[in-house]
This record gives sequence, structure tokens and C-alpha cells, in this order.
Amino acid sequence: MDIKEMQREVDAWIGQFEEGYWTPLSMLARLIEEAGELAREINHQFGEKTKKPEEPMGDLALELADILFIVICYANSLNIDLEDAFKRVMAKYRYRDSNRWTRKEG
Repeated sequence: MDIKEMQREVDAWIGQFEEGYWTPLSMLARLIEEAGELAREINHQFGEKTKKPEEPMGDLALELADILFIVICYANSLNIDLEDAFKRVMAKYRYRDSNRWTRKEG
């Protein structure tokens, strides 16, 4: 599934509810909340703060997908084409950071 399809799918899902997209500030709060959940899970799996024995292992993929969902909601609500934005940001990184790190041989 490409980014445009993801944006359409999220828009169709949100469009079935009267409330529609949240305000930008509410979505920012939700994005930060989801980022915190990802941070907590990464800390449990790779950091010093291990889970309690009764706590189940979290799913990093789902935590990242939650963030992706909110980013897509944000883009849709503000009429941003994420495919175009992604192409532009990659061009920026290619220009700005092309000689920043050591390239792999081969």
C-alpha cells in the first residue's frame, strides 16, 4: 500500500464519523501521547526499565503504526500530500547530509 492509499483509507475511516478529524492541537497531543507509548516500549525492550513480570511484551510495530495513523490524520486534516512532502524531505536530506556520514563500501 502506498502513502496515497493510506491517506485515502484513513480519510474513509474518519469520514464515517460525525466528529471528523480532531483539531490540530488535539492531534498534536495525541501524537505526543503515542510517541510516549513508543518510548515506554523501547525503554522496556532495550533500556534499563524492564517490564514487571505480569506485564505483556508490547508490539513496537503497532506503536509505530499508531504514530503513522496520527501523522496521516494530521496530513489529511491539513490537506497535505504526504507523498509529495516525503519526496521533498528526502531531497533535503540527500542534499544536506550526503557527505555527513561514512558511506558503506560496495
